[in-house]
Amino acid sequence: MKLYRKWNFTWRSSRLFLLPSMAGILVFAILPFGYVLVRSFSGGIELYRTVLCNEAFHLAVVNTCRFAAVGIPLLLLLSFAAALGIYKSKWVRFFKSVYLLPMAVPTAVVALIWNVFFHKAGIANQLTAVFGIDAIDWMSSNASFWVLVISYIWKNLGYTVILWIAGMAAIPKSVTEAAKVDGATQWQCVRYIILPQLKPACYTITMLSFLNSFKVFREAYLVAGAYPQKRIYLLQHLFNNWFTNLEMEKISAAAVLLAVFFALCSLSLKNLWEKEEWTGCG
Repeated sequence: MKLYRKWNFTWRSSRLFLLPSMAGILVFAILPFGYVLVRSFSGGIELYRTVLCNEAFHLAVVNTCRFAAVGIPLLLLLSFAAALGIYKSKWVRFFKSVYLLPMAVPTAVVALIWNVFFHKAGIANQLTAVFGIDAIDWMSSNASFWVLVISYIWKNLGYTVILWIAGMAAIPKSVTEAAKVDGATQWQCVRYIILPQLKPACYTITMLSFLNSFKVFREAYLVAGAYPQKRIYLLQHLFNNWFTNLEMEKISAAAVLLAVFFALCSLSLKNLWEKEEWTGCG
């Protein structure tokens, strides 16, 4: 009886501690999204049809999906390779600090760096001129897409490496050591031991990388403005321009569509990770 009372008191106390967080989520997330959902239907289904038929919306969706499809796999592969190379090193703490430096750099400074590097008279063109390659305006050509990808990887590589290292640190060393004693190569240890053990971490890292890919808008906006080169016109540019023109109904409808897209992506990744035949991130 005493045990039951103690458990009941603990459960009630934990709920009291959760109340502020739940209230914050309700006030700042659920209620605003509910208002957006209601407002998106103010013009009926016709409003959704207008958004889905909008050429700028099509361009922004295609560019955003292309950017995520290219940038996220590159980030995951590069960060995983870097984490493999340093997680057993005695300099791992030093490397952690170095890798996290890009996250400490303000966005305005990052934008200035890319302007200096990728301007028509910038460092990139001076380097390519050594090999006899003509100078190009990186941010006004199709190369702007790769500039954005490089910016995203550079900004998020260190954080993702730290997440991989945290996952690797949780793997018992005795498992890999036993495999090596049995004759397993380094690649076999990675393929059959490390990757399967990193399954939960891989899902979390992929989702965080997906969400962080939408934050690259800040650099793109500061470098190229509200109407950048066509290949880097993202959903955030579209929302920003609609907000400037106070087209709130369009924003509401597009936000609901984006929320549904996020939910579908999250559920698809979750189902993929829960498959029993899944044996790694590759």
